[in-house]
Amino acid sequence: MIVDKTIALVVRASDWSETSKIATLFTRDLGKVRVLAKGARRLRSSFEVALDLLTVCQIVLIRKPSGLDLLTEARVEERFGNLRTRLPALYAGYYIAELLGDGVHDHDPHPVLFDRALETLRKLNNPASDPMTETLRFELVWLHELGYRPRLDACAVCDSVEGTTVAGRHAFSPAAGGVLCPACEPGQRDRRNLSVAGLKALRSLDEAEMGEVAPLIGAELRQLLGQYVSYVLGRRPRLLAYLE
Repeated sequence: MIVDKTIALVVRASDWSETSKIATLFTRDLGKVRVLAKGARRLRSSFEVALDLLTVCQIVLIRKPSGLDLLTEARVEERFGNLRTRLPALYAGYYIAELLGDGVHDHDPHPVLFDRALETLRKLNNPASDPMTETLRFELVWLHELGYRPRLDACAVCDSVEGTTVAGRHAFSPAAGGVLCPACEPGQRDRRNLSVAGLKALRSLDEAEMGEVAPLIGAELRQLLGQYVSYVLGRRPRLLAYLE
């Protein structure tokens, strides 16, 4: 019997029986784990609100060779109550939970992604933050950690660095994984236009050098990264419509 202790973010929870719950937790040390919390639905449960969505908690679980792990303890460390005062921030938080719950393999640790998720939720919890900018930043880290960091410095197909501008705009292909040169652009059916200002902003976000994104540029990047994230997931995220 293997017993593990770690810190976790609740990214999904559902009722399992009259007394128990199943939860998906994204942990810093173990990656994504699926657990059975026996007695979590009882009044005066020891889990209390620890399994609420987007709660950060210290957990103790018993690893199982197959099936669900058994959650034995969960102590609340942090909650983001201000998210519920602003719908854009709340939807952004739920979107982050969806990407972590559906876009990361079980038992595949990503400590950088875990740290960025908590950092992003803390920023979203600040009423002065810009949910669109913070979500775009998180998506780029998510893509990078999964091995899909967009190629923004040269053509994603042929590696040409001669330039990717055509008639004052660029082209971006999710299937190719980045910007395209004029020669490779016709061969990518999923290509979409990307303004010069949009590419500049995307590079700055990717290199963590940018503050808030201007609304028009943010709307452009929201559509572009939404398409790229959908390509990586193999489906369109359910919460994406609420961000748009």
